Amino acid sequence: FYLTIKNIIRDNIPKYNFNLMLILKGFAKMAINALSYLGVHSDKLEDWKDFSCKLLGMQSIDQGNKNLSFRMDNQKQRFTVSGEPGDTVAFIGWEVENNSDLDLYAGRLDAVGIKVNRGSKNLSDKRFVEDIIFFNDPSDNRVELVYKPMVDDNSFIPGRPISGFKTGVCGLGHAVLHAANMKVLVSFYKDLLDFKVSDYSINPIPLYFFHVNGRHHSFALVGSNKIGFHHFMVEYKNLDDVGQGFDLVQHKEDAVAYTLGRHTNDYMTSFYANSPSGFFVENGWGGRIIDPETWVPHEINEGPSFWGHERLHLPEEQRKIFRDKRLETSTLGKQAPLLIDCPWLYEKLNNK
Repeated sequence: FYLTIKNIIRDNIPKYNFNLMLILKGFAKMAINALSYLGVHSDKLEDWKDFSCKLLGMQSIDQGNKNLSFRMDNQKQRFTVSGEPGDTVAFIGWEVENNSDLDLYAGRLDAVGIKVNRGSKNLSDKRFVEDIIFFNDPSDNRVELVYKPMVDDNSFIPGRPISGFKTGVCGLGHAVLHAANMKVLVSFYKDLLDFKVSDYSINPIPLYFFHVNGRHHSFALVGSNKIGFHHFMVEYKNLDDVGQGFDLVQHKEDAVAYTLGRHTNDYMTSFYANSPSGFFVENGWGGRIIDPETWVPHEINEGPSFWGHERLHLPEEQRKIFRDKRLETSTLGKQAPLLIDCPWLYEKLNNK
């Protein structure tokens, strides 16, 4: 039976929707619980160092080689730039609860014909983790599952004066990929990797949001009919960190992709900067904390933003579509709840 299913999927993976994977999922609940780290390919090392430290506020780590590494908290490594040309995502690292989860996911993926590689000791050391497996999703994005990221005894020193990043149990932030085939990617992450749908929307563009912990979403897909990185998000502990970052770039030519605004689903107040590699980095504050045990996925119809987030990177006719949706949302009186953040709940989760 398993061999038959495996052969069907192997022969039809470009069009397969992975719903049959539910047949293979009954043996265990598996625990990907945080976005651990990100890596990008780029040879624009000086530009990335300046962007990551002086705008985002990350701490550069001197590894004595040709790539760049950065910290955001007590984890030894959160973000890397490979030094290789390409200007796209190199890998996305997800943390698992137990070391045995790596074998369980490897077995599940192998059962449907997806090649899984066990990371060498050298790769584990390079990622500062105890153990690692890696594979590609249906759009050829490299996914890494890791156990026990290493922590640093030295205090985090930000690259500019900030209050710090909201990481901890919520992980690095979130990562968003373009999707040329939304159905296949949604099924891959939901049915094979156990990502839970937070919400989704169809207009003005298809969007799917997923959570793996209390952060409203740690992963999302944009139905742009493209492939590659759309953006990643870092969340600050203080709104002023976002505002002061916006001041650093708002008068620079082509530095801002989305102006300051507030999202409708996770209530994040943010702006998006153009990175040295062309994709975006969202600088946010006030993201929504949810209860994964009781959360019910649903469709959202308000559009992506309550206000702001003018998409400066788009031509005017496309910007107008998003602008009109915001004005419609405003006319209907739709706003975020007054209580957008729960420090008590976050600290409770962080201290588990």
